[in-house]
Amino acid sequence: MPNHLTIPFKKTYSCPIPVATRDYIQNHTEDHPDAYIGDINQWKALRDIGTGGVLHVDRINFALNYHAQLVFILAKLPPDINLEFSYAHAFASPSSFPVTLRSIAFERASVLFNIAALYSQLAASEDRSSQDGLKRASAYYQATGVLAFLSESALPKLGPFVDLENTPSDLIEDFVKSLEWLMLAQAQECVWQHAVADHYKNSLIAKLAAKVSSLYNTSLLSIRLAAADARSALPPNWVPHLETKHYHFNAASQYRKSVDELEASRYGDEIRRLMIAEADAKKAFNIAKRAGVAQAVISDVKSLLDVVQKDLSRAERDNDLIYHQNVPAPCGIPAIQEVSMVQSIIPPGLRDPRSIIGDDSIIFGEMLGWGAREAINIYNDNKKNLLQEKIVEPAQNLNDEADKILQSLNLPSSLEALERPVGLPPSLLRKAEEIRLEQGPAKIDVYLDDVQRLSRHVLGILDEAMDILDSEASEDEAARRETPMNRPPSHEANQELVIKQQRYRTILIQAAESDELVRRKWEEWEDQISELTRDEDELEALVPSSTVSMTGKAVSTSQTQIHARTLRGLLESLDDVRRTRDDLIVRAQRRAESDDIRPKVLAAAANLEHRIEMSAVMFEDVSDNELAKYDKFIQGLTEGRKKQEEILSSIKSTNDAFIQSRKQDPAIKDREQALQFLDLAYSHYREIIRNLDEGLKFYNDMAGILTNFKEACKIWSGARSREARLHHNMASLSIRDRDNASDESHEAPVSTTSPLMTGTRKQTTGIPTLSSADWEVQELAPPPIKRAEKTTKHR
Repeated sequence: MPNHLTIPFKKTYSCPIPVATRDYIQNHTEDHPDAYIGDINQWKALRDIGTGGVLHVDRINFALNYHAQLVFILAKLPPDINLEFSYAHAFASPSSFPVTLRSIAFERASVLFNIAALYSQLAASEDRSSQDGLKRASAYYQATGVLAFLSESALPKLGPFVDLENTPSDLIEDFVKSLEWLMLAQAQECVWQHAVADHYKNSLIAKLAAKVSSLYNTSLLSIRLAAADARSALPPNWVPHLETKHYHFNAASQYRKSVDELEASRYGDEIRRLMIAEADAKKAFNIAKRAGVAQAVISDVKSLLDVVQKDLSRAERDNDLIYHQNVPAPCGIPAIQEVSMVQSIIPPGLRDPRSIIGDDSIIFGEMLGWGAREAINIYNDNKKNLLQEKIVEPAQNLNDEADKILQSLNLPSSLEALERPVGLPPSLLRKAEEIRLEQGPAKIDVYLDDVQRLSRHVLGILDEAMDILDSEASEDEAARRETPMNRPPSHEANQELVIKQQRYRTILIQAAESDELVRRKWEEWEDQISELTRDEDELEALVPSSTVSMTGKAVSTSQTQIHARTLRGLLESLDDVRRTRDDLIVRAQRRAESDDIRPKVLAAAANLEHRIEMSAVMFEDVSDNELAKYDKFIQGLTEGRKKQEEILSSIKSTNDAFIQSRKQDPAIKDREQALQFLDLAYSHYREIIRNLDEGLKFYNDMAGILTNFKEACKIWSGARSREARLHHNMASLSIRDRDNASDESHEAPVSTTSPLMTGTRKQTTGIPTLSSADWEVQELAPPPIKRAEKTTKHR
């Protein structure tokens, strides 16, 4: 029986790489999935031979090659492409379920773990009775520096995609570090064994043994720092093995140093070291016997204890009869200096994956990296927001502000009433023609109906999502009455989904209130807007004509006409500013439509190709430089605002003078009011159409969001239902096992062979064991990433 521990493989199960990868490429990239059929098939083939599970030295290269490809795959695809990977805990019992996560980073971490497991098993399989075997074993143990690489490179990238509750307990920092220290301890033990076999000096052997003891103790401390579930997953004799080895090699170190003290005639120091060695060897022996540590380890400790006790008896007798030296206190002898001859060695192919596979065989090598792709998406979003928030909306606000001021001044209606005492102003005719061509009232009615229909539709989607959660909650309550389950009830587990639902419902309520305001505005102005759809003759009949009275004409007309001409010039200047602003918006929108940052991102990515992993942050400078192209449009808006403010100020003062110079002619006043009313009707028409367009866009966007939310609720509920069924089936299996055991106890002698060990146990339910190949097509345990989506029956 071996006196070393090995790291078992993390068993994995099949996953639908082709389906998930094709779906992601189809839905999230500009490429066609057929272009990557060869890459997808290569990924699947590599996974079949690169995930571990076979003890053979040739498998090292396969595993390193697969890991290298995963590094490049993670540069091209995000960790979560809706592809689930399932791995059992390295120390899993046959009755436990694997951990299933939607994360390529989890796949990479598990592959690294299995590479370390392969090295440890290769080391343990070497014949350490020969010098060559010891060297190879030590080299293999040191190659488990893969665990150090796992801790520094893979685990930090796993964290953001897995919450603490669902993190695999064999892939946490303290657990992995404990295994790393254990492998180093066993590598150093091989060096110590080599030194003993070659009869090195006792002082050097003592220093080597002291380091072995220290490394075992460091591994022991690390596992004690790990989470309780990580410790509990280990075999019951694992921690006692570490304790035994720690005390054993501390005793061996003191023993070898005692021989060195004897040769230097320091008999008192020799006795003290032998006494310490005896105490530690006894501790090691007692721990090993109680905990059922491997017999080989117990034999090693017992052999050392016998030698130490024999030498201690001889040393005490000789000192009492011959040397008469004082035996110092334990603190009175120098500590043994540790000498380390091992280190964690990281295979070169891990730090430089390109050296393993070269440039021509990289999976998805022609695909744009997801970091660069994300940078393009972020840029497009920022561009869209900048265009809307810094250009389009400010321009619309400036137009609205000008319209509001002109309406308050009764312009241009007062001017048009004076300039055209009969007939209709051309501007009003153009506005009426626009509404007639658009069939304005009918268009608004259709829009209102569409908005109301979409509002009911999205609210129905939200209600359907909550019905799914209510149904799951009812199933959960019924399942709990039948089988106790160690999981949160639905009203606790689904809080996150419920909070999200409440937020969506609040948004929809606010949207419905806005819809009602628009509807009221339409009801208020429907008649006036409908008037604008009349023919020109009918419309002209609605506007009273006016003529300048003969009395007082010579007195007031000259001043009025002067102010009217000034006002007309100012209004034309304001129109020029607005046309310039509208043209600026059109140019900005055209620039945005033709603006493609992709070539510049590709060029930047080419300069960064030595960096395998690229994030969107690396392209911030490119994005900022490209967005700077829109500064001239923002500056143009600022200049236009200043001109508009100056013109509006002049219009106000000139209009005051114009009003004062006019005669109080009732006919002119009536004509002004009629023209102003029709102009206001047009303004409200445009405003209502704009509000309804925004409402339609809002509800269409919301329908997509709520459909995704409903799907998330369905996935979450399905996972909970499967978990409940598994609990029920396992409970049924346990009850049947107890019943069968009770029956067999009356019919046949109890077998000493565990049915779980023989593998012949009949499956009385539909749940296969972890070792069964049926798991490759069966549903696994509910994925933790889905459990993070929470909801409740009580809304």
